[in-house]
Amino acid sequence: MLRSLTIKNLAIIDALTLEFGAGFHVLTGETGAGKSILIDAIGLALGSRGDPGLVRSGAERAEITAEFALDHAPDARAWLAAHELLDGDDPALCLIRRVVYAEGRSRAFVNNTAVAGTALRELGNTLIEIFGQNDSQTLLRSDVQRARVDDFGEYPELLEAVASAHARWQRCVQEIERLRASTGRDPAELDYLRHQLQELETLGLREGELAQLDEDHKRLANAGRLLQDGTAALEQLYGGEPSAYDLLSQVSSLLGSLRELHGGFAEAGELVGSAMTQAREAADVLQKLLDRLELDPAALVAVERRLSAVQDLARKHRVRADELLGRWATLQTELSDSEQAAEGLEQLQRQLEQAEAGYREQAALLSERRQDAAQRFSAEVTARVRRLGMANAQFIARVASADDARPRSHGADDVCFEFSANPGQVPRALAKVASGGELSRLSLAMQVTARQNTGVGTMIFDEVDAGIGGGVAEIVGQELRALGDHHQVLCVTHLAQVASAARHHYGIYKEVVDGQTFTRVRPVEAEARTREIARMMGGIEITASTEAHARELLERAGS
Repeated sequence: MLRSLTIKNLAIIDALTLEFGAGFHVLTGETGAGKSILIDAIGLALGSRGDPGLVRSGAERAEITAEFALDHAPDARAWLAAHELLDGDDPALCLIRRVVYAEGRSRAFVNNTAVAGTALRELGNTLIEIFGQNDSQTLLRSDVQRARVDDFGEYPELLEAVASAHARWQRCVQEIERLRASTGRDPAELDYLRHQLQELETLGLREGELAQLDEDHKRLANAGRLLQDGTAALEQLYGGEPSAYDLLSQVSSLLGSLRELHGGFAEAGELVGSAMTQAREAADVLQKLLDRLELDPAALVAVERRLSAVQDLARKHRVRADELLGRWATLQTELSDSEQAAEGLEQLQRQLEQAEAGYREQAALLSERRQDAAQRFSAEVTARVRRLGMANAQFIARVASADDARPRSHGADDVCFEFSANPGQVPRALAKVASGGELSRLSLAMQVTARQNTGVGTMIFDEVDAGIGGGVAEIVGQELRALGDHHQVLCVTHLAQVASAARHHYGIYKEVVDGQTFTRVRPVEAEARTREIARMMGGIEITASTEAHARELLERAGS
C-alpha cells in the first residue's frame, strides 16, 4: 500500500507531500490543475522514462519519493529479498526515490540502494497497477483478451508448463532444420570437403611440429655463424693467447701474494677463483655445443620444404599456419555431421514427436482451465456491466481450441471477447459492436472483476469513468468503493457521483504566487467536501440546492 508520496520540482509542483490510507481515494480538481502530474509522479517512482521536460523550470532536478507498506504485498517482499534490498530495520517498509535531472539523466534508489531502471519497473509491477482511460482500446487485441482470462483464472504454473513444453518442441524443430540443411548439401560440396580433409591428413602436421620447424630452421640457416662466432668466443674465453682464463689466473696469483701482506685481499682472491671456475665451466659448455653443430645444407632444405608445404596449405584454407590443426577438426566435424545427419534426423524426429505429445497434453489441461475461467469471467463481467446501466448486456469470453494447430507458447486456444448491448442481438466480436461509451464501461467492469484477487496492493484509475454519467456514475463509485475494501484504490475523476463514494478525498488546485504557478493538494473534508462535490456537479454558481444535492450524494454513499 502507498503510504506517502513526496514530490519536489516536478512540472508546476514545487514541493508536495501526500499521506494515503487504506480504501478508496479520489483526486479531483479543475481541468489543468495538475491531476495528471500526480499520476506521472507515481509512474516515475515506478520506473517510467524520466523525461527531463518534467523538471520544473529553473530547477536542477525533480525528485519523487514514494513510501510503501508491504504488510499485504508478498510479491514485492519476495522481489526485495531476492535482490537483497529489504530494509534491515523494517522489512515491511519500502522506500523508493527517483531523481530526474534537467540535463537528461536520472537515478533511482530502493531503500537507499541505487538500482537500474529495469529493476525498478519490475518492483513497481508488484506494488501498483495504473489503468488509464485509453487502456480500454487494448481490449480489442486478442492477446490482451487471452491474458485477461488467464489472469482471472489464476493458473500461472500451467501457463509456464505449456510455455516450457513449447520451448522443448521448438528446439527440436530448429535442430531438425539444421540437420536437414546439412543433409541437403550438394554432393560436389561433400566431395570437396573430403578432398580438403585428405590434403590436411596427407600433410600430417603434428601438435607442436610447427614451433619445432621454426626452431630447426633458425639453427640450420645460421649454422655457419654459430660455428664461427662460437669458436671465437671459446678461444677468447679459454685456450687462446691470451684468454680470459689466463688473465684471471695471473690476477689470482698476484692477489695470492698480496693476501700474505694484507688479509683484506683474501675476499677478492676468492671471487677471482670463482670466476676462473665459471670461465672453465662456460668453456666446457661451449665446446660440447660446438661439437654437436655442423653445416647440413640437406637438412636445411628439408626443413624449408616442410615449412613451405605448411604455409601453402594454410593459404589455401585461408587460415594461419598455426590454425591448420583446428581447421582439420572443424572440417572433420562438418563431414561427420553431414554423413551422420540421416541417422540423427530419425532420432530427432522421435524426440520431436515426444515433445509435441507432451505439449498437447499440457495444452489440453490449459484449455480445460481456460474454458472454466472464461465461463466464470463472462458471468461476473456480464453482471457488473449490467449494473453499469446496460441492463440487457451480454458478455462472452469465447475460447476456441485448435488442437491440431502448430504448437504455440500460449497454448492451443484463441480467446475472443463477444458483446451484445441490446436484447435480440447475438453477441459479436467486441471490435465490431461496442461503442466508445460501452467499451469504457465494459473495460471498467473487467478491471474490477479481474482485480478482486490481484496481488498488487494499490490500483490507480486515471479518468476511467470518461463517457459515463448519471446513475451509472454512482454505480461506478460504488464498484470502486467495494474494490477499496480489498485494495488501496486511487481514482482521478471529474464525476461527483464517483467522488462522493470515496473514503478519502483530495482536492487539486492551482495557486499563483509572485507570477509563478504552483499545484497544491489538500484533503477535502466536511463542508469543504460538500462544496467540492457541488462544484463538480456543474453550474456557474453553486446554489443551496446544489449543495443539498451534494450532501445527499455523500450521505447515500455513506461517506
